[in-house]
Amino acid sequence: MVGEEGAFVLGWDEVLTEEELSMTLKVLCMSEEEFKEYKEQDGWEDDSEEEENSTLSNEALSRLKTPCKKLLYDSVLLTLESYRSDLKAEQDLLNNKEAYEKLSRREQQALHVRYGQKRILHQLLELV
Repeated sequence: MVGEEGAFVLGWDEVLTEEELSMTLKVLCMSEEEFKEYKEQDGWEDDSEEEENSTLSNEALSRLKTPCKKLLYDSVLLTLESYRSDLKAEQDLLNNKEAYEKLSRREQQALHVRYGQKRILHQLLELV
């Protein structure tokens, strides 16, 4: 369901891999009975028009059902734990001009990428 990378792509305003995330949340939040029924329908593509027309914007994420929000929240926490440093440490390094300039160009770029990723993840935590 998630694809080869096993990850979802989030942007500032919406989920960029919304179909994968929507399907994953739907399945993982089903009861065993609901899952069996859904699987027996033999039509994984046959989702309702409501789901096809919805996008996982930040606003839509904040309106998810509680079990889906909890699952997403816990997943974000696990992702944040996989980083060696937290958002504040990255921000402090970015604000410390002397320390920042000691980094190689590649390290500076990696710092900006990590910082952006962590900001998006923290934003998602606030939404759910």
